[in-house]
Amino acid sequence: MKEIAVGIIGSQFEASIQAESLKTVPNAKIVAAASPTEAHVKSFTQKYGIPKAFTDYKDMLKLDEIELVTLAIPNYLHAQVTIAAAEAGKHVVCEKPLCMNLKEADQMIDVCRRNGVKLMYAEELCFAPKYVRAKQLADEGALGRIYLVKQCEKHFGPHSDWFWDVNLSGGGVLFDMGCHAFEFMRWFYDKPPVESVYADMDTHVHGSLTKGEDDSLAIVRFQGKRKGLAEDSWAKRGGMDDRVEIFGSEGVAYAYLHMGIALMTYSEKGYGYAVEKAPSTKGWTFTIYEELWNYGFPQEMAHFVDCVANDKKPMENGEDGKAMLEMILAAYESARTGKKVPLPFRPSVQKPIDLWLP
Repeated sequence: MKEIAVGIIGSQFEASIQAESLKTVPNAKIVAAASPTEAHVKSFTQKYGIPKAFTDYKDMLKLDEIELVTLAIPNYLHAQVTIAAAEAGKHVVCEKPLCMNLKEADQMIDVCRRNGVKLMYAEELCFAPKYVRAKQLADEGALGRIYLVKQCEKHFGPHSDWFWDVNLSGGGVLFDMGCHAFEFMRWFYDKPPVESVYADMDTHVHGSLTKGEDDSLAIVRFQGKRKGLAEDSWAKRGGMDDRVEIFGSEGVAYAYLHMGIALMTYSEKGYGYAVEKAPSTKGWTFTIYEELWNYGFPQEMAHFVDCVANDKKPMENGEDGKAMLEMILAAYESARTGKKVPLPFRPSVQKPIDLWLP
């Protein structure tokens, strides 16, 4: 297999997930990482045995050996870093959400196309083994005609402080986690046109930290009398809850990404780690195992590396990220107006939450 040299931009939570996932891909070799805080990037590269560390990602992009870069950086930086990477001739894996607005999305897609590089959109739910199996069941007709896909992701808040700042993140929980739900729905239905989006959102417990919403509901209507329901929250205590429900004319499927596969554990004194976002390990907890594999991160990275090595079309790309972003924008507009918003919808705003904030 052709070996693909990879550079990681970022050095915190998501960068660690990427590094651990790439380590499982036989023909991927992480050769460098870049992050503006020298102590962070040195610690990160030492932990994962990465030979080169940079405090300026543009210096890392000058390395001829690198073919693929992955982005694990705040949302507001996605567009400018993707453009710089593409102009340096590097393929790009961009974490969700793709960017802050549709103008940026168009620029990212265009510059990657002009420079002959792939823009790959990292939506791991499309690679999560349990969710993939649910789609296989639906595709073979086990559930009849699918008319509702529900995705729920809830916990008590993000892992990094920059998420609370809407100027850096672009929005609240809908933008952070609703993007998972929206793209999962599109993928499950084989990416049909979206007819409309209706959403409601509010801030219940984190008003002192953010101007963004910390709880949201959104209904997406797809062509062909098919619907999606997204439930997302930063206000739910007790650790991560991630699940899907698939409803068809001939059956139903429920898939719990954490609780349905975890060890049910009781501990008086607590223990080291249970699952992402769990605030405590005392009492009853859901102890996860092979967490990254169950999320689909290694499978996602293996797919993207294979696309670069063998010049294949990515399953999730920049166009998918843009389609998801248009749905998100419609959801914020709907939450402001209280009305269903039809697509296409192309507002001229700097970030999604501008449509909702007074």
